Amino acid sequence: MQKFETVNGLVAPMDRANVDTDMIIPKQFLKSIKRSGFGVNLFDELRYLDEGRPDADNSKRPINEDFVLNQPRYQGAQVLLARTNFGCGSSREHAPWALLDYGFRVIIAPSFADIFFNNCFKNGILPIVLDEEIVDKLFKACEAIEGYSLTVDLPNQVINTPDGESIAFDVDAFRKHCLVNGLDDIGLTLEDADAIRAFEQKYHKEKPWMLGVRT
Repeated sequence: MQKFETVNGLVAPMDRANVDTDMIIPKQFLKSIKRSGFGVNLFDELRYLDEGRPDADNSKRPINEDFVLNQPRYQGAQVLLARTNFGCGSSREHAPWALLDYGFRVIIAPSFADIFFNNCFKNGILPIVLDEEIVDKLFKACEAIEGYSLTVDLPNQVINTPDGESIAFDVDAFRKHCLVNGLDDIGLTLEDADAIRAFEQKYHKEKPWMLGVRT
């Protein structure tokens, strides 16, 4: 998993509440478990005017020019600004896969669905909970200023705005450790690789019959 320290990224505003995981990545795209290639179908029903299919050539599909991610000023955004209860609905891990594959490293919202919130951390995305008043202020700034960017400093747990304001945010210490060091569940396990190998060697030696090994 890619390490997360500081991201200076363009902000894209998703100005709607209760965005569920089926809206983030529709069910017809869930067949693959490769974790990559989902970005082109992120928010598929909102980005395109036709029905999305896994085998479609997305470059030839009619796009919804009014949708925020199709607007030139938001191309290349790494920070997604959202409303309350973002990521509700089913627990599909494909949702953070699609967001990350598109290029988002940070999501800022007043609240998140619990499972989606946890899945973001496990896949290298930093979800940040801020008071609704602060989120409203960020939405207004993003709309008013083209190219509006934020610097998200995870080690110091602060968001720096273009006008010099610093916004502190909370993050669980263990989740912070995992993101800063690029550790997913497998990476965490491998941190104890030496202890695991030592246990296996001792176990094999003391109880060979458990493994069908004769001495």
